[in-house]
Amino acid sequence: MTTTDTAAITVVLPEAFDERWSRLPGIHVEGRRITIDPHEYFFRFESDTWLLADWELVKSQLLDVEETTESAVEQVALDFIKAHAESTSDAAHVLSTAYEVYAYLFREEHLAGLGLPQITAEHLRMLREAATLMALNKVELDGHISNVGPCWFFPAATSVVFDLDDDMGGMLDEVYHGGWFNEHRRIESIKAHAALGGRLVHGCQSVPDQSGGVVAPYGASMTAFRDDLAAFKSGWIEQVYAHRVSPAA
Repeated sequence: MTTTDTAAITVVLPEAFDERWSRLPGIHVEGRRITIDPHEYFFRFESDTWLLADWELVKSQLLDVEETTESAVEQVALDFIKAHAESTSDAAHVLSTAYEVYAYLFREEHLAGLGLPQITAEHLRMLREAATLMALNKVELDGHISNVGPCWFFPAATSVVFDLDDDMGGMLDEVYHGGWFNEHRRIESIKAHAALGGRLVHGCQSVPDQSGGVVAPYGASMTAFRDDLAAFKSGWIEQVYAHRVSPAA
């Protein structure tokens, strides 16, 4: 369901990605170089613009800001986005910014406090890679979901790429959207996601529901978002799982 004529997206990131991402249609990984054919990669690709704020500015002016009784962290992030974010059609810049955001959020120093000994630094790398690609997904202010790629369906995509069984895929998803973002992590996440022009919103209630997530603009209609997501998710999840190389053990 592609309606834009965007050319291939190519980006070179600081970290080499797992070449098994190439199992999914429309994406080719060669070390640090990632090439995405939007027509093959996305289930829906209707918008080739994104809202970005400079990551270095986020680091220097926002990450250390504390909320107060007069100004909640969400308001601080919203004000920062209004002041500094700009629209871009440079998808490579989106991916580069997202890489920096998730290298920060999924850093190894938090492993000790996670309370999940089975989650390792290698799992954090999986999270960084999948979340970076997820940043190309998009929700409009009216709640319509304009861009949907395989990484919307986080456990399905990671099971295909990293050969995870259902239990570990679900555990990784919990770290992504649940256990990792306790209140301290949630506050950190809100500030960091200002670089991607919004806040991280999850469509799922739990791992089995697998409704994924997206960085949505503040003010986006969550009712319309929920309804749009419910209409398409099951068929597309099945298409992602179809690319498993072999059944998970």
